[in-house]
Amino acid sequence: MNDSATSVSYTDENIRHLSDMEHVRTRPGMYIGRLGDGNLPEDGIYVLLKEVIDNSIDEFKMNAGNRIEVDIDENLCVSVRDYGRGIPQGKLVEAVSVLNTGGKYDSKAFKKSVGLNGVGVKAVNALSSHFEVRSYREGKMRSLTFEKGILQNDRTEATNDEDGTYIFFEPDNALFKNYRFHDDIVETMLRNYTYLNTGLTIMYNGRRIVSRQGLKDLLTDNMTVDPLYPIVHLKGDDIEIAFTHTNQYGEEYHSFVNGQHTTQGGTHQTAFKEHIAKTIKDFYGKYEYGDIRNGIVAAIALNVEEPVFESQTKIKLGSTQMSPNGESINKYVGDFIKTNVDNYLHIHKEDFTDILETKIKETERERKAMAGITKLARERAKKSNLHNRKLRDCRIHFCDVKNERKEESSLFITEGDSASGSITKSRDVNTQAVFSLRGKPLNSFGLTKKVVYENEEFNLLQAALDIEEGLETLRYNKVIVATDADVDGMHIRLLIITFFLQFFPELIKKGHVYVLQTPLFRVRNRRTKIKNKAIVQEYDSHLAKGEKKTDFITLYCYSEEERQNAILNLGPDPEITRFKGLGEISPEEFTHFIGPEMRLEQVTLHKTDQVQKLLEYYMGKNTMERQNFIIDNLVIEEDLPEDNE
Repeated sequence: MNDSATSVSYTDENIRHLSDMEHVRTRPGMYIGRLGDGNLPEDGIYVLLKEVIDNSIDEFKMNAGNRIEVDIDENLCVSVRDYGRGIPQGKLVEAVSVLNTGGKYDSKAFKKSVGLNGVGVKAVNALSSHFEVRSYREGKMRSLTFEKGILQNDRTEATNDEDGTYIFFEPDNALFKNYRFHDDIVETMLRNYTYLNTGLTIMYNGRRIVSRQGLKDLLTDNMTVDPLYPIVHLKGDDIEIAFTHTNQYGEEYHSFVNGQHTTQGGTHQTAFKEHIAKTIKDFYGKYEYGDIRNGIVAAIALNVEEPVFESQTKIKLGSTQMSPNGESINKYVGDFIKTNVDNYLHIHKEDFTDILETKIKETERERKAMAGITKLARERAKKSNLHNRKLRDCRIHFCDVKNERKEESSLFITEGDSASGSITKSRDVNTQAVFSLRGKPLNSFGLTKKVVYENEEFNLLQAALDIEEGLETLRYNKVIVATDADVDGMHIRLLIITFFLQFFPELIKKGHVYVLQTPLFRVRNRRTKIKNKAIVQEYDSHLAKGEKKTDFITLYCYSEEERQNAILNLGPDPEITRFKGLGEISPEEFTHFIGPEMRLEQVTLHKTDQVQKLLEYYMGKNTMERQNFIIDNLVIEEDLPEDNE
């Protein structure tokens, strides 16, 4: 039945064509993934930077220019200058503004390039409020400027500058709200480029970044614990590997394809894991793959002709062959490892193979000692998958390969029923799950992995995350510790992070662990009392769609400084509430704190952190030493005002 009174008209006017640049701006997620504000490495502004630099790296790989200059002005505007061949000037407009146009379809020009689909720099152009490209070739310079992908100026002139390409872009603040480039994230990205391209120099805001030993430097610079034996570093025509073992639990991999950091691995990383274990097993004539790989820290970089990635952001390799109709990646990686690692093991047998075998034996003994416990725990976890009483699950998971929203999947680890209840009622059931702790978890520092299976709470958490066999099956992209901002909450937060550091350090190193920041204060006042009308207008502009205006303007404050500013803006005599715990925050209010603009602090690890020493000091048995430190450094602050609501 067709109700003409309520049906929506559908005519020729509804059919419209978008230009290339309009399409990118209308559907940015198709081209760069998430937008974001620059607080996280996967945010879109870093994808824009990567797309520009990838072109310069491809020039270096073709032996055209060994220096790249990257400058970021006030964390907002980016310029990249390389000294390659320069984009062919006759097709410069098409090269930076017409999709599916590029010089990399012909593998003779760019044999093993990352950007093959003619999208990258066009997306940068479309998503920038201002974009400029200059091509320097054979004494001529052609310059184009664009605004939001629309050409504004085109000029050509003589020049004495070296050949190459210069690109300037300023991400559109209307799309990337309040964005800023973070120096540490950019520097990590640039260092990865130099590890993979020995002989390349990158100047970043005047600082020189270079690597002379490739993946060996990468492991040396990134390991947070000492290696058990010197790093093994081997190179072939299209492959480079480096590995060692440490006393940490789990496995840690850094994988790359054609210079692209494949943070979610792929076929090359899977091949490395399989064959490194098989080769070492064949060398000793015994041991299981899992025992051999426990504690391994490794990196693999592969060059593949016409690589296929699982998405435009290129973080997981899907190719199964080294080139179209060529040998398989699994065989290529396997043959290289079998020949070179086996030779290395025999040649350097006296240097480190005894140390490696001792490590493997320790893992084997521990595994066998807890075999019975593990079996029972797995049976319990299998049953809990049907109904994990600690877990209120969501519908979309990080391991759902084809789901476009998988990156949004999150698990909130909360303390107590009241806090988990508030989050559960206000969460997005599609992408946000909740795991509820019962009081304070066990301090796991110094314990063996046996405790993961003996302790029901830890075992259920491991089952909820599905990380027993590694991160390939991780169910949530963000694991968010959500505790009260008091002493007990801080202690629980520390215990959970200790658990991850002790048994699943890769979860933190890969950037999956966060701490939820929740407000300490609610400051509100009647609209009629607020003289600063700009505050009222800004507040109203942030109301959710369909949300009605109320008599009160409410600001949530995460620090004492924010509270003071709120009082100034909402005075006189605003009502102030101090939140003593998450359970005091209503589900209606909690929606604001775990929505798109929630404040998360990523838990990170750096080589200088000296993780083992930190854990020994703060979580070890040196109680008196810590007590004396607290007494010597205790600061007594004035009591905060009581609630006056």
